[in-house]
Amino acid sequence: MRQLDIAVIFDMDGTIFDTERLVLDCWEQVGERHGIPGIREVFMRCIGTNKVRTEEIVHERYGKDFPYQKFSEESSVLFHEMTDEAGIPVKSGAVELLKYLSENQVPLGLASSTRVAAVTQELQAAGLYDYFQVVVGGDLLKNSKPAPDIYLMTCERMGVSPENTYAIEDSYNGIRSAHSAGMRPIMVPDLSPATEEMRDLSVAVFNDLFQVKDYFKAYFKG
Repeated sequence: MRQLDIAVIFDMDGTIFDTERLVLDCWEQVGERHGIPGIREVFMRCIGTNKVRTEEIVHERYGKDFPYQKFSEESSVLFHEMTDEAGIPVKSGAVELLKYLSENQVPLGLASSTRVAAVTQELQAAGLYDYFQVVVGGDLLKNSKPAPDIYLMTCERMGVSPENTYAIEDSYNGIRSAHSAGMRPIMVPDLSPATEEMRDLSVAVFNDLFQVKDYFKAYFKG
């Protein structure tokens, strides 16, 4: 069956969950409280990277003495206050796409820059964990997106070849990572619009995950 010729690996934040806006809002609140200039610009650069790389980017902008851990914990408290009350918002079309691919026996993986314990907890809370054959978090590797390492590790653990595997991503760093891994990136922009570079690196760019589902429906029929 043609379906079994491919696999699909998803990013999580900004792709499956509408969390990147929440994280950015939390950091902006912290920035306002403490008079930190340019916080939005800095954290837009951090989208798609892991915690270690995020801290490096912050220190590059504000200096090595910037109390990143203190402010990160403060931002995390705000984030959990929001999500504990309302839950983590799932992106429109995510459940439908996961269900469709699963029903068509497409192997599914997840490659997130977030630490694996948090990824697992959030997926389980949303009832989505069991869709994935393999879940890889950013704390399992040294090099963050845009390096290809996380996608290569996920493909290896799934037993699939990168060239036959689609990566569903929302961020620039994620698309760069998947492309460097030799995969077939599909971009569904979240906070940042698709640039010419992103269109060049992607096999397709869609407005939402419903359009991604239609793309695979056409693939299977073809």
